[in-house]
Amino acid sequence: MRIVLAAEETAGVQALRLLTGSPHRLHAVLTGSRTDDRTRGVTVARAARALSVPVLPADLVKDPRFADDLRREGVDVLLNVHSLHLVDAAVLAAPRVGCFNLHPGPLPEYAGMNVASWALYNGETSHGVTVHWMVPQVDAGPVAFRDSFPITDTDTALSVSATCARRGLSLIEALLTGLAADPVEIPAMDQDRRARRYFGRQVPDDGWIPWAAPARCIVDLVRACDYGPFDSPWGRARTRQHGTELTIGAAQRTGERTRSAPGTVGSCDRGEARIAAGDEWVAVRRLRMAGAAVAPDAVLTRGDVLASAVPVC
Repeated sequence: MRIVLAAEETAGVQALRLLTGSPHRLHAVLTGSRTDDRTRGVTVARAARALSVPVLPADLVKDPRFADDLRREGVDVLLNVHSLHLVDAAVLAAPRVGCFNLHPGPLPEYAGMNVASWALYNGETSHGVTVHWMVPQVDAGPVAFRDSFPITDTDTALSVSATCARRGLSLIEALLTGLAADPVEIPAMDQDRRARRYFGRQVPDDGWIPWAAPARCIVDLVRACDYGPFDSPWGRARTRQHGTELTIGAAQRTGERTRSAPGTVGSCDRGEARIAAGDEWVAVRRLRMAGAAVAPDAVLTRGDVLASAVPVC
């Protein structure tokens, strides 16, 4: 099979390596990652060039004229791994076998963007990853392969995303094996449209912590924003102290009931501060102010009341 790979991030690098070690021919890689000396680490583009694979701009998939190139070169499959450009309908129709996408969530329940964060925010106890056939509607094509895994109380958006990438690569291996054996036998299970939920780029409450909510909801929001040490597409969960914005990187439920007003700071010691949620105390263990890490007990004082958002004038 002649395959074109559209890919980004570490998962894209690993998919590239899987393809070059398979019996298929990698015709080209489409990526937006850079190859100059200012880019740290291995990027998809750098890895492709090291393997002498042609590198093309990632946004070519949005150009219907690219479909002519795919047909002319006899491309059988377009495989998308963490590349976020919307693929033009003509491009989707061009490969002889079809187009496949690795989606870091279970379909149809978690279509769209940043679904690892949404799953944590929604309090899910399991998540999944899907390889599906691509159609013009985002994340709506028939499912080829899927896998699921539990979410634990210690998981963050970063750890869930990493598990999706790791398990997703196994699904890509299954896809490559199926393509080599008989493409006609690759599964194509229609999604249940009634169960479809689509999530966009928006962040719940713009990332402001709703202190009146149950502690579980507050801790889940903090976890959903936690991609540490990397930048988070959701930013960090935030609050305000006397008009100054603070962001919270780690929080944990205590199970200790509180009658204090939501947002009230309780005990502060040993690098930790306890803040009242709607039902129990939440232990805050990582805090940033003005972009710098600070110890919660060095900034917060017992009796302070943290705000959930910018006051409306």
